[in-house]
Amino acid sequence: MTEMRTPLPPTPTLETRRLVLRPLREDDVPAIQRIFPQWEVVRHLNAQVPWPYPDDGAATNMADCLAQRARGEKMFWAITLRGSDELRGRIDLWPGDETTRDNRGFWLDPRLHGQGLMFEAAEAVTRYAFEVLDWPELWLTNAQANQGSRRIKEKQGAQLIDVTPNVYVSGPGLRETWRLTREAWRARPGDRA
Repeated sequence: MTEMRTPLPPTPTLETRRLVLRPLREDDVPAIQRIFPQWEVVRHLNAQVPWPYPDDGAATNMADCLAQRARGEKMFWAITLRGSDELRGRIDLWPGDETTRDNRGFWLDPRLHGQGLMFEAAEAVTRYAFEVLDWPELWLTNAQANQGSRRIKEKQGAQLIDVTPNVYVSGPGLRETWRLTREAWRARPGDRA
């Protein structure tokens, strides 16, 4: 496997047909604190997420994210709708390998679910990872019960590698681990958002 570069370059702005993914910034804290602490958002996330979500949860997480970004460890994008700069979700990217087996995470305002927006965001970040950062593969995970996240991976051409026990905010469950190669992503048929 090719070594993935760290530190990462500055987080760029990425655009899709309906979205602008811009670097996460401190003034996103109020929107995150308003949108994130909803059961529909957090239930399939790792149990490390505090629940009930504290009043300072977004501010605490933002400080951690901005520190990781400053060290070049991760990229964090605010998902915004074209024509509005307001954060509606988040998508993150970080280097990994076969040991860590995870490179990307995301969440979206439940009011926007079912419109294909998360697939659009995932496609933009995947394109950036493969075509700009020149990564050969992405390792991706989701709670087995999270069918929306699973469908995104399937549409992107990822291959299910294994299913293992994990603990989520909603309790014990199974974690699916996927591997998406640059070749499989480029070769898949269908809509590329």
